[in-house]
Amino acid sequence: MPKRPIIAITMGDPCGIGPEIIIKALREPEVAAVCVPLVIGDRRALERALSVCTSPLNIQEIAAAEEARGVPDGTIPLLALSQLTETDMAYGAPSVAAGDAVYRYICHAAQLCLEGTVAAMTTAPISKEAMHRAGHDYPGHTELLAELCGTDDFVMMLAGDQLRVSLVTIHEALADVPRLITFDTVLRTIRITAEGVARLTGKAQPKLAVLALNPHCGEGGKFGREEATIIGPAIMAARLEGIAADGPLSADTLFHFVRQEGYDAVVAMYHDQGLIPLKMLHFDDGVNVTLGLPIVRTSVDHGTAYNLAGRGIASEKSLLAAIRMAAGMVQHSFPLAQAAGFS
Repeated sequence: MPKRPIIAITMGDPCGIGPEIIIKALREPEVAAVCVPLVIGDRRALERALSVCTSPLNIQEIAAAEEARGVPDGTIPLLALSQLTETDMAYGAPSVAAGDAVYRYICHAAQLCLEGTVAAMTTAPISKEAMHRAGHDYPGHTELLAELCGTDDFVMMLAGDQLRVSLVTIHEALADVPRLITFDTVLRTIRITAEGVARLTGKAQPKLAVLALNPHCGEGGKFGREEATIIGPAIMAARLEGIAADGPLSADTLFHFVRQEGYDAVVAMYHDQGLIPLKMLHFDDGVNVTLGLPIVRTSVDHGTAYNLAGRGIASEKSLLAAIRMAAGMVQHSFPLAQAAGFS
C-alpha cells in the first residue's frame, strides 16, 4: 500500500480565520485517510485556534517536514516559522509582522514542494494588505508562487464538483482586461487548463468551453471584435493541437448548459465573468488551483473573513476540499509525487 503524501498546509493570515479552519479540518478523519498534513505557521496562533474551536487536538513542533510521519494520531505536526505576539495577530487587524510571516510560510512550503520533500501545498487565506505593508507586493498567492517557481505560464482555476473555471486574466482592473486578451494569452490558458483538468479528472482529453469577452459574442462585431480576431483563432489553434475546446461561447447562457453539454471546465476571460457563477454553486466548498506550476498547489477560494475570526464558526469545507484535491492531483502521476514519498 502506498504511503500517504505529505501535504504542507500554510496557515495564512493569523489575524483571520486560517488557523481556525485548519484546526476544524484536521480533526476530520478524511484528512488522515488521504495525506499526512503538515502545518506551516505560528504556534501561538494555532494554540489560540485550538481554544476558540474547543478542539481536542494537540500540537507537536517538528524541525523537518519528514518528521510529520512520526507524529501520533490526534496531534498536529507544526513547522513554526514565526513567533508572533498577541498584538501582531489581533483578530481582524492586519499587521506588518503577520504579513511578513505569511510570506515566509508560503515561500517555505513552495521550496519543500520544489525539493520533493512534500508532495503538495494547500494554502489558507492571506491578507494582501498585510503582505504589501510588510514589503511583499504581490496581487495574491498565484503570482507569488509563479515567481518562486520561475514560471510565467500559470493559470488560476477555481473548482468544485459541479463546475471548474479557469481565467485568462486574474486580478486586473476591468478597464485593463481588453488589452490583456491576446491570441497568446488565450491559447496559453486553454493549453494549461486542458493539461491541468486532465490531471484532475483522469481524462486524456477533457472538454473545455471557452467564453467570449463581449456580450452575445460581440454580436457580429457590433459590441467588439475580440471574438473574431483573437479568441476564435486561439480556439482553432488549440483544436489543431488536439485540445477539445468549444467557443467563443456567450457567458450569459453558457453556464446553464455546462453539465448538459459535458464540459469539464470553462475558460473565462476575466475574474468576475467566471467566478460569480462558480461561487454561486461552490461558495462553501470551492477550491483554488494554480495550474501550470511544477508543483501541486490548492487553496481555499475565500478570504480571511476578519468578521468571523476568533468565533470558531468559519466553515472548513473549502479547506477540506482543497486538501482532498491536492491529494488527488498527486495520485494522478504528478512528477514530484514519487520523490515526495507517495509511491
